[in-house]
Amino acid sequence: MKLVTTTVVALSLALSSLAYADDAHHTEKASAAAPAALSSGEVKKIDKDAGKITLKHGPLVNLDMAPMTMVFRVKEASMLDKVKVGDKVNFAADKVNGALTVTQIEAAK
Repeated sequence: MKLVTTTVVALSLALSSLAYADDAHHTEKASAAAPAALSSGEVKKIDKDAGKITLKHGPLVNLDMAPMTMVFRVKEASMLDKVKVGDKVNFAADKVNGALTVTQIEAAK
């Protein structure tokens, strides 16, 4: 009887661990696939040679950042051709290889 109880407990723990791991995997996958919410900002400076843009921005919820003016890298240099200094923009930023990077940008409508 003790062997049966031990086996049932061990199987229950194993199954619950698998269910948890599968749920965590689906949650992680969903988070990675979800696009970052766009934040508002204003272009203050563009440095095409360095692939950087300075933005005065509102809160960046996904990065837990308060409004400020700061320099970002851009994911693709061609993104800098879409905007000019003084433009109001909507953009997404994230940490890419440890650097704060604009991953999407568009002129505000």
